Amino acid sequence: YMGIQRDYIIIMVEPSDAHSNKILDISFNQDQGCFAISTEKGFRIYNSFPFKDTFQRDFDAGIGIASMLFRSNILALVGGGTHPKYPPNKVILWDDHQMKCIGELSFKSNVKAVKLRKERIVVALELRIYIYQISDLKLLDAIDTYQNPLGLCALSSKDATILICPDKKKGYIRIVNYDANTNVEKKAHESTISAIAISQDGKMCATASDKGTLIRVFKTDDGKLLQELRRGADKADIHSVAFDKTSSWLACTSDKGTVHIFSLAEAQKIVYPPEAEAGSKEVKKTEVKNPTSMFKFMKGLFSYFSSEWSFAQFRIPDARSVVACLLYTSDAADERSSVDLGGRRIIKKK
Repeated sequence: YMGIQRDYIIIMVEPSDAHSNKILDISFNQDQGCFAISTEKGFRIYNSFPFKDTFQRDFDAGIGIASMLFRSNILALVGGGTHPKYPPNKVILWDDHQMKCIGELSFKSNVKAVKLRKERIVVALELRIYIYQISDLKLLDAIDTYQNPLGLCALSSKDATILICPDKKKGYIRIVNYDANTNVEKKAHESTISAIAISQDGKMCATASDKGTLIRVFKTDDGKLLQELRRGADKADIHSVAFDKTSSWLACTSDKGTVHIFSLAEAQKIVYPPEAEAGSKEVKKTEVKNPTSMFKFMKGLFSYFSSEWSFAQFRIPDARSVVACLLYTSDAADERSSVDLGGRRIIKKK
């Protein structure tokens, strides 16, 4: 793993060379304190910082998705791989303390993604997303989407219950706030959405398209565009987009072999004004700004010049093998395991 500045760690995961225990999926829990890796034999849980292998469950059968509920013993499992433990069209609520299934949801097509928070479970299929009450698995809502083979959706982990997902039209997203009972339709890109992420407090979301050149950051309450971040000028497949827990930084990976880190300083000025910051201990603003084009004065003629470029980036030896990039913020980075690079610190790979 690798970090930028004092408390930012990038976790990159690559498939195992051993086909017998190939990595199928990776996901953070809701507070980014740990993450789950699904494999051909079961699943493993790791602590984010300090990095530690904390637990594993071997079924000798494949788990395609393992979605954690904070640090509890409850997980949502979906079968996957060459020899799946469960049918890929079922979501199994698994109590690892009791070592048994405590709930089950079945669908007519394969499950593409599962998101949890303490009172909700969201299941994404290719053309529809279902929202359930986690206590009794009561269906609360169903949303039709554009073709969504990746199961793209994002669920806020605290405060208001906010869901971001593709809308029925290409390039559009839908922002649903179930607490405020609002539903915003927003055109995010001209082409098909390829990545969606949401900040932990649900106040910002980020999207990328299958063109892979731009990442756009929006306010979730009204869909206002906050920042336009440029990964590059040529087409790329975006693998992952992730906020850090303070909503100060955004990371993305692609098949081009570079991890990009963007500052969200401009977005924070709008989302967290001084009066809001004063009342919250969790808001951590950054003053670092992303570089922009020297021809920014021409942005009225060419939108290319209005974009912000990444604040920092680094190359991955074999970009084709990267499954996901997760951005974790630690307030206790170890000084001895880092090196100063002109005011920035990089956590050494261990």
